[in-house]
Amino acid sequence: MTGDILALAADLQHRRRPFVLATVVWARGPSSGKQGSAALIERDGTIHGWIGGACAEPSVVRLAREVLEEGAARLVYLGPADELDGYRRSGVVTVPIACSSEGALEVFMEPVQVKPQLVVVGRSPAVRTLAALAGALDWETTIVDDGGSGEDHPDAAAVVTSLDAFAALEIEGGTPIVVATQGHYDEPAIETALASRSGYIGLVASATRAETVLGYLRDRGLAEDQIGRVHSPAGLDLGHVGHREIAVAVLAELVALRAAGHLSLTATVGTGERDAPHTAIDPVCAMTVEVATARFTATHEGRTFYFCCPACKNMFEQEPATYAGAAAESG
Repeated sequence: MTGDILALAADLQHRRRPFVLATVVWARGPSSGKQGSAALIERDGTIHGWIGGACAEPSVVRLAREVLEEGAARLVYLGPADELDGYRRSGVVTVPIACSSEGALEVFMEPVQVKPQLVVVGRSPAVRTLAALAGALDWETTIVDDGGSGEDHPDAAAVVTSLDAFAALEIEGGTPIVVATQGHYDEPAIETALASRSGYIGLVASATRAETVLGYLRDRGLAEDQIGRVHSPAGLDLGHVGHREIAVAVLAELVALRAAGHLSLTATVGTGERDAPHTAIDPVCAMTVEVATARFTATHEGRTFYFCCPACKNMFEQEPATYAGAAAESG
């Protein structure tokens, strides 16, 4: 199992998909999770491996999203609600689970992020400087140089030599694109960038040149809300500066945007991104349940309730008015 988990972790990192490594560091039986059990949890809730049964897994998945968002590891105790006080201590998150067994787990959850990614289009001193500076910050830079060569860009993590290959890149909302072709192919490059999910599309150009590019996009029938995604001039306003200083200004703006959370790994633009599943609270045990994958449901007075396990559903069905009323008060 350990080898499989490590191989999958390497594959997810290669595909630039962040995840949480969750490992059971202590377990009290009876529990389906055993000491040493491990799982990888992606930010959409996909879980690979084994961390526990129906009681523990939903809580671990929910906490994994929080761990990825915060970027900090957690040690989590999951056990019966009446035991939580005895396990509260500095650095430990306690979570109640309501299982028919009296099992409990401690799970260490560690986020594994991917390096910030930057896509730069063009071949110029500004492009070369931007790639070198981004590399110094441990960012991965992909340069799109239509008709160029990888040998021209030694500081880039990857080089793409055609606009068709640029269009095929998987670019998420947290990956900025900076177009700096010096007027050679700004228009098709910006149009390709706008077809991506990038949360920042910057154009390095004069005001006059930028208006020409935006006019081209309008003539092509692009909507104003799409055209409005283009930042020009890209970067902080440093006045009249040279190409290398422009690169500094662009990177400074991108660093500021990332620090403000506008270029986070979970940033999304447009449609098509899988949203985090909606959740509901089990009215019996108060656990968080993913609505989309809930196996156990019941309806009372036209309202649907979701449960973590059959035992909770059975208890609800014996006294639906009591549990529904408590759920309404807590909600």
